Amino acid sequence: MGNRFTVLAAAAVLFAGVPATAHAAEAGKPCPAPVAAARCTDGQLTDGTPYTFAKPGRWNGAVLVDLDFAAGGLSSPLTASLLERGYAVGGTTRTISSWNIARAIDNQAAALGRFETAFGRARYAIAEGRSMGGMVAAGVAQVYPGRFAAAIPMCGGLGGSVGQWNQKLDTVFTLKTLLFRDSALPVTGIPADVPGTQQLWLAAMGSAQSTATGKARIALAAAIGQLPGWGLAPDGTPTPVPDGRDADGVEEGMFLALAGGPLPYLGQAVSSRRTIEQLAGGNPSWNTGVDYARQLASAAPEQRNAVHRLYSRAGLDLRADLARLAAEPRVAADPAAVAYLERGIVFTGDLRIPVLTVNGTGDQISTVAQQQSYGALVRQAGHASLLRQTYVRTAGHCTYTTGEQQAAVDRMLTRLRTGHWPDTAPATLNHLAAAADGSPGRYVSYVPPQFNRRYPAVAHPASAPRA
Repeated sequence: MGNRFTVLAAAAVLFAGVPATAHAAEAGKPCPAPVAAARCTDGQLTDGTPYTFAKPGRWNGAVLVDLDFAAGGLSSPLTASLLERGYAVGGTTRTISSWNIARAIDNQAAALGRFETAFGRARYAIAEGRSMGGMVAAGVAQVYPGRFAAAIPMCGGLGGSVGQWNQKLDTVFTLKTLLFRDSALPVTGIPADVPGTQQLWLAAMGSAQSTATGKARIALAAAIGQLPGWGLAPDGTPTPVPDGRDADGVEEGMFLALAGGPLPYLGQAVSSRRTIEQLAGGNPSWNTGVDYARQLASAAPEQRNAVHRLYSRAGLDLRADLARLAAEPRVAADPAAVAYLERGIVFTGDLRIPVLTVNGTGDQISTVAQQQSYGALVRQAGHASLLRQTYVRTAGHCTYTTGEQQAAVDRMLTRLRTGHWPDTAPATLNHLAAAADGSPGRYVSYVPPQFNRRYPAVAHPASAPRA
């Protein structure tokens, strides 16, 4: 990856040397409703990726650049809120880049250049986004600190692509081994019929959930995979947060994280793995050398409690199941496929600009443990002063209110204007969130568990390439 960073550093110098161009207020064109008061610019990057930006009449000098903005961002309530407060906002889509994370990161810098060509130099360019957009925003902070002033990754896979997909492999491997060993359900090598494969997995999970044995083993797989014990109902509404002593409630939350709600973990684990395997030319995940008994021992206390109680109720031998997992033939990665994900981004903790992360405590896709991995790398690299990590008590993937997102953006702008971090305590963020949209904020103090599949790890399995 050294050559890539050398080239990008040189590119950043070239960008920095381009003089700012004065643009009249009439630059761009009128935006469509519902943001008709703003001026817009749009088009395509050189690789065909669409981009769109909107700039308010009274611009505060900050522009947010988001991986997914051009795919409907103009109609977002958050966009209306940001424009009203003077922010310019825009970005690209993932339609061309998909899981080519390196290209997506480069596209954010290219899109910023298109914005500045239309409207003049931004005082503060902020990489921002949700889900893959959050991972890309964190990647922008690492790769383009000379072009961007800050980053706000929300619900991003901050364990990085390699670690994130190893974590998903752990979960699916455990389910397949203990519940569906004699079935054709795939763990890797996802077939072309992605919707059909998703339905097979979800139907199998529904059947397993109806038995005491199935519930116990579902709880074990979810605990190993560090999923939340809280999920969304099938109609997308949050379920009550279970009492940590309620084994059935915690397991129900684990099941909903895996197979419930509008974006079940297993559905995304199938569809995105298929895409990655096609782009990477093979399987980028491995579990050689992984000790699943140790991963269970490090799970959240309420999840360990649920596993032990449900195993006892079902008359199952937990040690025997852990021994089955240990004896099961492991999955080895294709080194070339791992290298493909590495070329996207491997987080190193080497920050040069401030980063503010936001993550839901009940996010089943971008799990809170991945946020721990990112924070640990930043601290190890000696850049803790540039990072603040925040958590919202919400179930589901990226389920924030407009006000909660606006609060994070406003705190970052204060950080950039003053050179010092403002108060990012939950009470302050919740006050700002409520002031922005009238809804109570849900920020909470939270300490995430240690990520089981950190990459690069202290020591790698022999079959796994090193970063």
